[in-house]
Amino acid sequence: MKKLHLMLAAALLVLFSCSKPSPYPGYSKTSNGIYYRLHAFGSSEREVQPGDYITADISYHTLEDSTFFEGRRTLQVTEPAYETSVDACFMMLSKGEKASFIIPAAPFFQQTLETSMPDFLASNDSMKLTVDLHEVQNEKEFRHEKEAFLNWIDDFGEYEKVLLQQFLERKRVDARPTPSGLYHVVLEEGSGPAVQQGDTVVVHYEGKFLNGKFFDSTKQRKQPFEFVYGTEWQVIEGMEEVIGQMKEGEKALAILPSDVAFGKSGSSTGIIPPYTSVVYEVTLVDVREKS
Repeated sequence: MKKLHLMLAAALLVLFSCSKPSPYPGYSKTSNGIYYRLHAFGSSEREVQPGDYITADISYHTLEDSTFFEGRRTLQVTEPAYETSVDACFMMLSKGEKASFIIPAAPFFQQTLETSMPDFLASNDSMKLTVDLHEVQNEKEFRHEKEAFLNWIDDFGEYEKVLLQQFLERKRVDARPTPSGLYHVVLEEGSGPAVQQGDTVVVHYEGKFLNGKFFDSTKQRKQPFEFVYGTEWQVIEGMEEVIGQMKEGEKALAILPSDVAFGKSGSSTGIIPPYTSVVYEVTLVDVREKS
């Protein structure tokens, strides 16, 4: 029924576009103020509900289409805290659908992420959210699948420890692990400010497996990664810890066991297997203080 309403709204938008043009061509507006554009219909009529777990390719952009976050995430949808929240956007979709949403930026940063606005957005700006929804599971389905998977791979944890120890010996890493178990090896000292909660940081990184094979690189994409330090859904736990110990200009090696990397389940994209230690070479390019 909701999809029928979306189609009717889109048709009405076209019908009345001559008399009342939309500020965002091609987008329809919901009663709660979200502008949306459906790119692909899904394979199910069941829309996302609070409590569901979704797996989706999610990206955030400015209205000029400058991307400031992009990645695949598995997360639990909660009851929308305000009308134009990202959870409200998720709840407009069903499995297999792809859509773009235009929402006010200030509530997203200040209420959802509980941080200040980044420098590249003004307090009254809007932002674009694009969601490609791959999977929708209720809590029972999600827990059942996770338990079955973890039982199957339980023995991998000890094997990972052996491989990591062999790597450390082979590379002659003499640094001590932090309490979380990761290794932070400084390759080049930085002379700029240290990172603080809420700062906007810009990093270049290259991610590799212990065998040296690359799985991700901002340098190859020629686009550094920028995010607000301390906010959710930005970087994995181990990377956040290492970046929080760095100064602007520092180049470091982060050797991360799976406990602080992609965990028992691996990455949501399937590129990183379960129980897999990874190595990141990280350069902290810029630190902009929280305003």
